[in-house]
Amino acid sequence: MTIRRKEFVLEGLNCAHCAAKIEDEVKEITHVAQATVNLVTKTLILEEDNMASTKEILEQIEKIIHKHEPQIKILEKQNNKTLAHPEDILDNQPNLKIKLGKKSEPTRQRTKISLAKTFLANREKSSIRQLVAFFIGAVFFSAALISDFSLGFEFTLFFISYLLIGWKVVFKALRNIVRGQVFDENFLMFIATVGAFAIREFPEAVAVMMFYQIGEFFQDRAVNRSRRSISDLMNIRPDYANLKEGDKERKVSPEEVEVGQIIVIKPGERVPLDGAVLKGRSVLDTSALTGEFVPREVGVGGIILAGSINKSGLLTVKVNKSYEQSTVARILDLVENASSKKAPTEKFITKFARYYTPAVVLGAVLLAILPPILLPGATFAEWLNRALVFLVVSCPCALVISIPLSFFGGIGRASRSGILVKGSNYLEALNSVRTMVFDKTGTLTEGVFEVTRVCPREEMTKDELLEMAALVESYSSHPIATSIIESYGRELDKSEIREYQEIPGHGVKAIVHGRNIIAGSSRLMEKENIPFEQVQEIGTMVYISIDRQYAGYIVIADKVRLDTPLALQGLRKAGIQKIIMLTGDNQEMGERIGQELGFDEVYAELLPDQKVLILEELEKQKEPGTKLAFIGDGINDAPVLARADIGIAMGGLGSDAAIEAADIVLMTDEPSKILSAVKIAQRTRNIVWQNIIFALGIKAGVLLMGALGVATMWEAVFADVGVALIAILNAMRVLKFDNSLKIQR
Repeated sequence: MTIRRKEFVLEGLNCAHCAAKIEDEVKEITHVAQATVNLVTKTLILEEDNMASTKEILEQIEKIIHKHEPQIKILEKQNNKTLAHPEDILDNQPNLKIKLGKKSEPTRQRTKISLAKTFLANREKSSIRQLVAFFIGAVFFSAALISDFSLGFEFTLFFISYLLIGWKVVFKALRNIVRGQVFDENFLMFIATVGAFAIREFPEAVAVMMFYQIGEFFQDRAVNRSRRSISDLMNIRPDYANLKEGDKERKVSPEEVEVGQIIVIKPGERVPLDGAVLKGRSVLDTSALTGEFVPREVGVGGIILAGSINKSGLLTVKVNKSYEQSTVARILDLVENASSKKAPTEKFITKFARYYTPAVVLGAVLLAILPPILLPGATFAEWLNRALVFLVVSCPCALVISIPLSFFGGIGRASRSGILVKGSNYLEALNSVRTMVFDKTGTLTEGVFEVTRVCPREEMTKDELLEMAALVESYSSHPIATSIIESYGRELDKSEIREYQEIPGHGVKAIVHGRNIIAGSSRLMEKENIPFEQVQEIGTMVYISIDRQYAGYIVIADKVRLDTPLALQGLRKAGIQKIIMLTGDNQEMGERIGQELGFDEVYAELLPDQKVLILEELEKQKEPGTKLAFIGDGINDAPVLARADIGIAMGGLGSDAAIEAADIVLMTDEPSKILSAVKIAQRTRNIVWQNIIFALGIKAGVLLMGALGVATMWEAVFADVGVALIAILNAMRVLKFDNSLKIQR
């Protein structure tokens, strides 16, 4: 059974409580495997099995959503494009397409722009009408407060004020009651304010609604500001591509360009698609992808990645990946969909809110009824007022909104630093990592090998040994092979190479000019039963045999990355208790680097499958409740990355293997990015728990004060809307988090 994934934009979704209810109910639909509603990006991510009828599921989803929020427009995402702009929305309205179907393209565009402007104008008019009604209501409220009118006239003024200010809340509450949807913030505010009117606390009833609406206004602005901050990260999406057709150029959407076609990228433009440079030379700004403001030069034959900015020259590029497979599309997809994998804290808060609000409402009912019956002298009006305070306080919006916002902000901040986290569950899990296992080559070291010594037997010269080694290695893409070929530095005649064979983890062998050449590790020599002289030198040894006779060895060295020592020290301070290195290099080389960098354990001379076995043993040794992370280069470490609790791929820029296998992808090859990821995870966790403790603490305090008759409706409104606003603003702090994420060199 295969799973189909679909994504929808829920235009107009602003209620956190409703989002949680929609998610729960959509999950219960038959043939729906998984559903996630993201309030921040206003999206519904749906996974359905192949036996499902998409049309029937969509009809059920529409009923569920409109039961909670009738104003929401449900729009399917297309081509990884977020349909948040009115023109995008109009592009995806079926009825609009029918109307525009027979019109020319210029007419279609003008009509769409006109309708988009109307859409914006109507939305703006609606907002203005609400604002005018609020201010008129405030005037009536002020007049009722400062004047001395009869009870009937005073009630009329307060009631008109109440309806003008809170008509939207009242309408939603009544609609939800009819539909059996209670225990949301509209229901709570409606019941509380009607109760206040019932006990003749007219000013408090209107004031509560007024300050609730003011709080909601600022809360919406805070959420929208956070959305904009996060959507700014999405600005790496290219808007167009200059498609070259003969001698002409045509501006098209990146999605329309096919692999193999030619595009032109002008100075100042964003690179729309991955490709190879055919003509031109320029400097690229890759900071949007890597978080590093280091210009990168590119010329003919160079590979460029979508999302970069062409800073200087004119480039002609042959596209080698469709837009859906391009680097920028993968990054956008990872960042936008990271929230579909929720952290345990998020899941707990959603479940907590489901039971918390009904429990408090039940408590409020008991508070209003029992004391007047059981306590001598207790009046119903007094205890009803205390119960109403309970109702106002009980809304869990502060937690339901701010917790996902904190995690999404953490993921956004990481993305800005060139760290792609595939889900908030992985971000939270980083806080539990106590063991980190590093691959050596390409992770701790630069992976740029250099030949430092060529040691032939007496009957051969250095040039002859190096030439034979270069020829036999000429078909290999391994860094060691590349270093030997570069060291030889001359053109190789591959026409006489036969029966080439690469033996993973050992070396290569082939027939060159009729001679049997073998080049590789000591294990390969032993495997081939070739007598040789084992050498103990610092570096990687490549032993060479010709016609099964030992011919000498080549020493190759790899440099430790500049920021590796400081990164490892920082990880120790951040709480990582055990740091381990795995390498396929020889034991002596591995132990020397391990001792130099301060590793707790070093496992050397490992084949790829042996790394998985070692990792499984380390998994068994870790303390209960802790997690293990493996950090590799993401190309040949895919099995180990997939096996670890958290797989972190370094230098994943443009690497399909890294993006697919790892849970966290570092877009550059700096070990300091690992420390940055850990610090962002810790900062996010701190903010999440600050919000939980702050919100529950304030609410518990006001609930207790309300039960004792000390708290008024004013404190109750602050405990609801005020706390939510403060929690949201606190959640946004993670987006601005810096704290020396870059290690000083």
